[in-house]
Amino acid sequence: MPITTDDVDAAATRIAGVVRPVALLPADRPDRWFAAEHLQHTGTFKARGAANLVAAHLAAGTLPDAGVVIASGGNAGLACAWSAARHGVPATVFVPETAPAVKVDRLRGYGARVVQVGTEYAHAAEAAAEHVAASGALASHAYDHPLIAAGAGTLLTEVLATTPGGVDTVVVAVGGGGLLAGVATVAAAAGVRVVAVEPVGCQAFAAALTAGRPVDVPVRSVAADSLGARRVTPLALAAAAAADVVPVLVDDDAVVAARLHLWEEHRLAVEHAAAAAVAALATGGYRPAQGERVVTILCGANTDPATLAPNAPGMPG
Repeated sequence: MPITTDDVDAAATRIAGVVRPVALLPADRPDRWFAAEHLQHTGTFKARGAANLVAAHLAAGTLPDAGVVIASGGNAGLACAWSAARHGVPATVFVPETAPAVKVDRLRGYGARVVQVGTEYAHAAEAAAEHVAASGALASHAYDHPLIAAGAGTLLTEVLATTPGGVDTVVVAVGGGGLLAGVATVAAAAGVRVVAVEPVGCQAFAAALTAGRPVDVPVRSVAADSLGARRVTPLALAAAAAADVVPVLVDDDAVVAARLHLWEEHRLAVEHAAAAAVAALATGGYRPAQGERVVTILCGANTDPATLAPNAPGMPG
């Protein structure tokens, strides 16, 4: 069942005063802005959905003593661990063995129990499901959950309320589609176009559009730690069907170049997922019309700043 703007409004009420309001920054041209959600608690928009989920279950008295469990490439786990820690709730986070060390260290810093398994998000998800069945803990999800998606949608609600002159188009990177589901729900009601950007090597949303349903896709991209879901959530497809959504694919070289540009020209240190959204405009994958007011969401910043130098170790050559 798709989420609604009422779900997003309820999420906004629950997380008011808990998450940081989004900051808007001028981009490279007039009528273009960056939504600096990489400055959010835990470094990504994921804090919104996690705060909404925990608050909703606490209010309903449905949060078990075993706490909350999530599988994550890192960012959703950080948000879950942060939200749980605020309320003294136990959190167990399953991540792939390939999750960046900076994310794993921060998970442990929030007090979460971290279990590393497999090489992809899907492997961690399977292990987390087994743990939930055995422990009775509350299952959260990195993206495929209505409370998570509704929380993410509050980001665009804030953007629409604060962008000077209004918004015609919002550009957002897509992994599993939780952010897209929330953003597209709000955008449809506001008459705002959504540009949904994926790396060529992680195109779960584009593949689902072609197939007419979520399908498994290969995962291989420099942004796979954040955008490497094998399949998109049905929530995103449902929201996209009711909105003006333009899918765009970008290659890894463009993502890397956009990330370096954000650092060199704006001193914004973001992860590759955030740079993917910027790459859509930089490459012409999406070309705004004259005067079109565009906001690009910088979704996360959980990255190693050492990799921002050109030709740094670990950068594609």
